Amino acid sequence: MYKKISVVTLSFFIIMAGFIGRSIHLKNINTGAPPYQIEDLKPPENIDPYEWITSWKRPDIRPRVGLQAGHWKNAEFPDELERLRGNTGSSGGGKWEWEVNLAIAEEVKKLLELQGITVDILPATVPVDYWADVFISIHADGSVDTGKSGFKVAAPRRDFSGNADSLVTLLEESYAEATTLPLDDNVSRNMTGYYAFAWWRYDHAVHPRTASVILETGFLTSAHDRRTIIGHPEKSAKGISDAVLLYLKQQELI
Repeated sequence: MYKKISVVTLSFFIIMAGFIGRSIHLKNINTGAPPYQIEDLKPPENIDPYEWITSWKRPDIRPRVGLQAGHWKNAEFPDELERLRGNTGSSGGGKWEWEVNLAIAEEVKKLLELQGITVDILPATVPVDYWADVFISIHADGSVDTGKSGFKVAAPRRDFSGNADSLVTLLEESYAEATTLPLDDNVSRNMTGYYAFAWWRYDHAVHPRTASVILETGFLTSAHDRRTIIGHPEKSAKGISDAVLLYLKQQELI
């Protein structure tokens, strides 16, 4: 009897030992999520969510400029900007705004490429995370008051490049000189909050380290302004290109 009990007892311990050994073995197999560490549960309180912006370095390439023809191909906006698809902008002198913006952008491109600068002409939809040394969104204003005249320039409300205000100043000076149009200081929130500047909200927006501005080249509803922006787009183009070249020189890129 005692021998029988000993055999049963021994068998029990052997089975338990095997079970425990199997459990230990299974714990060492990489299945499911790996074991956490206490440090994984909470991020450091001093973490900077925008550190990647301040540590970003410009690629070693020749100067690059993006010229957006406002409202051009606006029917092709992605879903995240669907609300803007019907926004055709202003019109006047038998022209839609996008036609005027595109004509000026093409003239600027010619002038800058002569200086060895890479130039992208962009439609209303900005490529995802688009980067350039300079981004200028070219537009033409409109008003029910046909007597309103002039151009205006605005930087993003939140400028992470640190250089947009400098670009605004250069554009205001050179554009006024090239076109003789007056400066309109009625800058709206629609300009400073322009969708292409909102990289934290949209994928199709300009990289935060791109010096970016929006330019209203003149009023399409003004016969006076149309003589320049429609009749002589090369004047507007000179004002823009001169400012860009001065800016790139300031940044020691040319």
